[in-house]
Amino acid sequence: MGKKNNIAFLSYILILFIVPLVLDPKNEFVKFHAKQGIILFLFFIAVYIVGALLPIIGWFIIAPLGIFAWLILAIYGIYNALTGKEEPLPVIGKFAEKINI
Repeated sequence: MGKKNNIAFLSYILILFIVPLVLDPKNEFVKFHAKQGIILFLFFIAVYIVGALLPIIGWFIIAPLGIFAWLILAIYGIYNALTGKEEPLPVIGKFAEKINI
């Protein structure tokens, strides 16, 4: 496991996607995972807002399921980063390709 992997995995821990971009902004591997992390962070924010604004359905269905999905995607992304893979996250990963960093 190299230095780039140690940095890239931080991309999947909420706002920490900024850290790899600051520490190694020219590394394409780091950029790939940082973009995935940005999309995952936006997904988390959307789940949080929708879950908070919709009484009952949001609190007891959308928020718990959304947070669970976020956690699974974050673990998958961390695993990919630590093993040196550049695989997009299921469902939401395709949106990261549109980000230009």
